[in-house]
Amino acid sequence: MGSVALGEARPLKVRAFFGLPLPERHRAELATYVAACAEAAPGFRWVATPNLHLTARFIGSIELANVEMIAERIAAVTPQAFELQLGGTGTFGRGRRARVVWLGLLLGAAELERLAAQVEAECVGAGLAPEARPLHPHLTLARALDRDGAVLPDLPDAPLLPRWPARELVLYRSHLGRTGSTYEALRTIRLA
Repeated sequence: MGSVALGEARPLKVRAFFGLPLPERHRAELATYVAACAEAAPGFRWVATPNLHLTARFIGSIELANVEMIAERIAAVTPQAFELQLGGTGTFGRGRRARVVWLGLLLGAAELERLAAQVEAECVGAGLAPEARPLHPHLTLARALDRDGAVLPDLPDAPLLPRWPARELVLYRSHLGRTGSTYEALRTIRLA
């Protein structure tokens, strides 16, 4: 592998993903819910309210120019807008040990899967490896502090929030930190 000469810039790498943002009023209501859940289940790291989103495709570490090109390609196919509504709480994990706590979708799951398939096609067309697992549309609320998961106590019922139109797909950059990640919107793609 060659070395970089002094003064020669390396391509900027970012940790990136495509996601759908939540309306601010939904974030505000979920902040109260997440706070109650965090009190009931301290064995989990609960997502900060500004970070709540629905993931369409996690990319990982990639050169900024490449992911911006993928965003251009997605915008060119003009994905369609659709309606979303959050549902009840669920988990990923084994047996009684939950690794991830999430909210499912009452409305818009099939449409989100279609959008994710469009994003996936553009990612693969740009040379990224195909996603290994099928998409399970959800909004992540928390991850267990222990890699093997944790027993999840009973949580309060999730609030029934009104449906909303998904009109934007956002290319996010994830900044990792000691207290969790923060997300920066790099590009917003309008859905038709």
